[in-house]
Amino acid sequence: MQRTTLRRSFLARPVVVALAAAVALTATACAKTEDDNSDNKQSETAAGAEQKVVTPKPGSKTCTIDAYGAEKIDLKNATVGFSQSEKEANPFRIAETQSIKDEAEKRGVKLLTANAQSQFSKQISDVQNLLAKGADLLVIAPLNSDGWDPVLQAAAAKKVPIITIDRKINAEPCKDYVSFIASDFVEQGRRAADQMIEATGGKGEVAILLGSAGNNVTTERTKGFKERIAEKATDLKVVFEQTGDFAREKGQQVTEQLIQSKPGIKGIYAENDEMGLGAVTALKGAGKKAGDVKIVTVDGTRNAVQGVVDGWISGVIESNPRFGPLAFQTLDTFTKGEEVPQDIVIQDGAYNADNAKQDIGKAY
Repeated sequence: MQRTTLRRSFLARPVVVALAAAVALTATACAKTEDDNSDNKQSETAAGAEQKVVTPKPGSKTCTIDAYGAEKIDLKNATVGFSQSEKEANPFRIAETQSIKDEAEKRGVKLLTANAQSQFSKQISDVQNLLAKGADLLVIAPLNSDGWDPVLQAAAAKKVPIITIDRKINAEPCKDYVSFIASDFVEQGRRAADQMIEATGGKGEVAILLGSAGNNVTTERTKGFKERIAEKATDLKVVFEQTGDFAREKGQQVTEQLIQSKPGIKGIYAENDEMGLGAVTALKGAGKKAGDVKIVTVDGTRNAVQGVVDGWISGVIESNPRFGPLAFQTLDTFTKGEEVPQDIVIQDGAYNADNAKQDIGKAY
């Protein structure tokens, strides 16, 4: 592989408008497992389902390969390592991994993959193994936000740039990692609260099924929801909070406990679709009818959107997992020596009773 070492420079370069605009996607949104090596042709993403980027605010911080202290690489000749955090039981993770694979294949880029199976210690060793196998660039979907020092030090020693997607690493941008690509999780929480207020009339007791502890997604989705409730609906009270670990089975178990301890609960905010679908199962088991308890979730999986169509879920805030095209475009722009934003924010849609049936094809 031919490389040219660049001198360290902090001279600004024009921000690449094309990156901020978003990349047209053709990545599929589904696959059986990350290790599925079937030769089936990928299906195109439904129209309107691609990731769109929010225009960066004036003065937003950027990063260049000079400032980062890495080496210029031709992406076509590079090896990219992708570290997935969670088991391939969650539709979000399935779609995310497939999108990365599809874009690597489309661009003809060699891709190494690993799945931590929801074990943080394994993810650390996974990334170290990707580096040992010759990864020139890394795309990481972190399980936790903290504890990444061993990986960051190893990547820095090899001058390997890192992009993180969907969860943030608590480290210094344009030093420890290049860019963070994700949704605005606080805003997702606010929008979920808006849907809950509308569904409940802004009165009653509601519960929160929290995501996994130790990552920014859970913290920020909770923050946004509570802020908006306090701002707009003081008669809506959060009376129950318990983690469902972003898992359907755990969401069901927690909701079963909730029904026993708070039989008059009026609404459930599930911080991802899987927990919300688990809540639906629990409510059905308790003899509840669709709409008796208002459920609002975050993600945009096909099963959750179908839940809106069927009346069991009041609303779903989208969190688009199709990161492949945007992640590779960011790497391509960066490795050419051009500026990329340190924070790349995705613009998400939403599903409710008005659009769920017609827009279900956009779900994953």
